[in-house]
Amino acid sequence: MKTRSPVERMALAITRGVGSPISIIIHTILFAASFLAVDLDVVAFDRMLLILTTIVSLEAIYLAIFIQMTINYTTKAVEEVAEDVGEIQEDIDEIQEDVDELQEDVEEISEDVEDITEDEEADEARKAEQKKTLVDIQTDLKKLMEDIDRLKQ
Repeated sequence: MKTRSPVERMALAITRGVGSPISIIIHTILFAASFLAVDLDVVAFDRMLLILTTIVSLEAIYLAIFIQMTINYTTKAVEEVAEDVGEIQEDIDEIQEDVDELQEDVEEISEDVEDITEDEEADEARKAEQKKTLVDIQTDLKKLMEDIDRLKQ
């Protein structure tokens, strides 16, 4: 977010101040004091109403301007946040794509491990068969040797 200008900072401060409970108390005291000044004959009623009406009208005009400035500033801030949220969403989408690719890689690796395991099991079965065949050959060979020895005698 960009740095606020002095006018923006002042407008935001005034808007915050006017929107506070203390502002209500101060305005109530000033209005009561205006009517009290009429009761104490410090100022004439017509003059007090003229001054009070003029002050309240000017205050309303300035407050409307300050509030509009605050709304404009807030709108800019919300737009910047919306842009940031959009960028974050794009980042999340990219991360999701990466996660999906990783998931596919994990599945491929799992399939490769299963294939290797199956190959190892087949190798073990083949080795066991070869061992049995070798034992059978050795047994047959011993029998043949015994038969040859018997025939020689």
